[in-house]
Amino acid sequence: MRYMMLIHHDEAALAAAPQKELWADYAAFNEALAKAGLSGGERLEPSAKSTIVRTGDGRAEILDGPYADTREQFAGYFFVDVPSLEEAVAWARRCPSSRFGTIEVRPVHEPRPGN
Repeated sequence: MRYMMLIHHDEAALAAAPQKELWADYAAFNEALAKAGLSGGERLEPSAKSTIVRTGDGRAEILDGPYADTREQFAGYFFVDVPSLEEAVAWARRCPSSRFGTIEVRPVHEPRPGN
């Protein structure tokens, strides 16, 4: 089953982390994913660079980001195709950003005939 690991981290905590060590940890994590035959992910720019679009009452509102006033911001994602939720969670625990926020593990909807 395919799972998406959505990374939500505290941008201030991540910025304060030892960057050389963090990127070495990410390089090792990406290498482990590749060796396991799992797909990689994408890193997003900081939330301050986001643009928010809200549509309601027949009009669109365009705002500078981030989407929510919260400490953790959506930062990137990985896809993993593994046999079980437990294995997807194991990969999420290995993700370096799990030390700086939250990794949401969500099954990818796979349309089935008749659905």
